[in-house]
Amino acid sequence: MRIADEKVDIPPSASATVMTTKLDPWGAVSIEDYSKLFEEFGISSFDAILPQIDDPHTYMKRHIIFGHRDYQLVLDAMKEGKPFSVMSGFMPSGRVHLGGKMVMEEIIWHQEHGADAFVAIADMEAHSVRGVSWDKCRKMGIEEYVLSLIALGFEPAGHIYFQSHSSTVRDLAFELAGSAHFSELSAIYGFSGETSVAHMVSVIMQSADILHPQLKENGGPKPVVIPVGSDQDAHIRLTRDLARRMRKFLVEDRNEYVSVRGKAAGPDMIEAAADYLLENGCHRLKRYEEHIDVYDAAGAQDIEELVRRFEVEEGGYGFVPPASLYHRFMTGLAGGKMSSSRPESHIALTEDPKEAARKVMKAVTGGRQSLAEQKKLGGEPDGCSVYELMLFHLSDEEEELQEIYEECRNGTRMCGTCKKVAAERIKRFLEEHQRGRKAARERLREYGL
Repeated sequence: MRIADEKVDIPPSASATVMTTKLDPWGAVSIEDYSKLFEEFGISSFDAILPQIDDPHTYMKRHIIFGHRDYQLVLDAMKEGKPFSVMSGFMPSGRVHLGGKMVMEEIIWHQEHGADAFVAIADMEAHSVRGVSWDKCRKMGIEEYVLSLIALGFEPAGHIYFQSHSSTVRDLAFELAGSAHFSELSAIYGFSGETSVAHMVSVIMQSADILHPQLKENGGPKPVVIPVGSDQDAHIRLTRDLARRMRKFLVEDRNEYVSVRGKAAGPDMIEAAADYLLENGCHRLKRYEEHIDVYDAAGAQDIEELVRRFEVEEGGYGFVPPASLYHRFMTGLAGGKMSSSRPESHIALTEDPKEAARKVMKAVTGGRQSLAEQKKLGGEPDGCSVYELMLFHLSDEEEELQEIYEECRNGTRMCGTCKKVAAERIKRFLEEHQRGRKAARERLREYGL
């Protein structure tokens, strides 16, 4: 759910060559061909759904958001004015950098489009996995992440919380743990006999973070989207499985009828469910000891919603498996992978603006070894950290990006020109953002912090 560091090459629309598709939520992963994630992990291409969005986020338009799971449910709710949520989180173990900014902006975009927004500060994960003290988790969570989130535009109608301070999330994690098994955690995350139980608990806490927007006190079952990097997909897959296991009924569309089967419901609850469906407009049904067949024309989706409501009224959860969005990551400024442990490879949102500008001027680019080679062969913007800065964060103009790309490729644009433009813009952005952070500090009470 949080952002991890990863090397990525970003052509304007294409993909490259595969290096590895091992996804590690706590490590640095190198992925160069995102189509492998479609084939191996069942992630769907975002390009197919993009035309349905009237005013897509910049990351969507520029194919930086490249994949999704079940985002159609979120999009339908958005268009129809139905309840939906956006949820993601940040582990307070280091300075917030431009990767964190990406997730924050995706959360804020969904909030602006009607989502009830939830943000977890994953202090239990930071404490168990990284050994960060509770006091430091609290301070870093506020000083690094919350202030930047507010400065970027997160509204107080949303929910910001620390995992360790939310009894609701902890209680849900306990319930979810009853449906999780060590063997599957080991298979998903590589846990061994040396892995601490606290680390395992932090994984279930993340599933609780993802699912708790659907609790009754938060409005009940609804589509929820989790914007993350692809390295976090393990958490999404586990949580989607747990969401299904917590259901009391399975609703299946059999074309001529809809079958409502009791997964964790005895004959009495199945009988009560049949009565509930009758009371809510499903008049053509047949009752059996272990299932109900519904022949009304309402369709599987409407019946699914009724069954979810019944589950909640009976003390269940009725979870909708969470949707997810996956975005690409930037190349480190020093080349290779971007890493929070290598300050020269990233730009922090709390960094001195002049120092950030100096980093950009020293950044590894896609330029050739000499000026003559650059003019003759052209540059390689697809693997250029400075071009990626412009693409991801520093240019609002599609025409400008296309011009930079083409001039670099044909050898008429030199790296120094791009560096100067990007350095000035990152300096200006950080100055403005840090003024916003100072104003955000005065507003923490509005957010219950």
